[in-house]
Amino acid sequence: MRTRRCKADASPVTLADREAEEAMRRLIIAERPMDGIVGEEFGDRPGTSGRVWVLDPIDGTRAFIAGRPVFGTLIALVEDGWPVMGVIDQPILRERWVGAVGRPTLFNGQPARVRGCQALADALLATTSPALFTDDQLHAFEHLDSAVRSTVLGGDCYNYASIASGWIDVVVEAGLKLHDFAALVPVVEGAGGRMCDWSGDPLHAGSNGEVVAAGDPARIDDILDALACRGGH
Repeated sequence: MRTRRCKADASPVTLADREAEEAMRRLIIAERPMDGIVGEEFGDRPGTSGRVWVLDPIDGTRAFIAGRPVFGTLIALVEDGWPVMGVIDQPILRERWVGAVGRPTLFNGQPARVRGCQALADALLATTSPALFTDDQLHAFEHLDSAVRSTVLGGDCYNYASIASGWIDVVVEAGLKLHDFAALVPVVEGAGGRMCDWSGDPLHAGSNGEVVAAGDPARIDDILDALACRGGH
């Protein structure tokens, strides 16, 4: 199942990616034929209902190939461009987070909750890889990195699940596509956290891929202030 090839952007894709997305698409088409589908591996299927299912069969394909259980399957429901439901599923650890607007996030059926963070200097920060940032974004991230207690690398979608469960405090990334972040928003926010772009605007289908997640919403302004330092300014 780990036979792999590379996409046009040089990121790896496995047979498991494609077969998992095909299975999800078949189920959605059978049960919700009027809904649209956006998938990482097979693109868009237009719908007429105003609802779109956004699928990332294996978020963190490199971690999957390496046998590290920080990848996950992401499933989101987007209505009129806004994420309203999300699932993060880690099959090896048998962990699943489910979030929906207006409802508390559940972790394996039990309520999940973020933790408080009294100051940015107390925060545990995570990002998948600094190599994914542009030069200006990297400068901003390094400024934030210097302001927190500690930073961990790697993690993909598992970082956002960790925020929802109160294990880490901040995730900052860039270059994400809708299938990368749509499922994360309801999970983090349903657990009491907040997600936005680097300008502080809510994430939606037209967002530019710069993503901030904070367990304690009181730290958002501190994070954004640090990220405002780009290109040496």
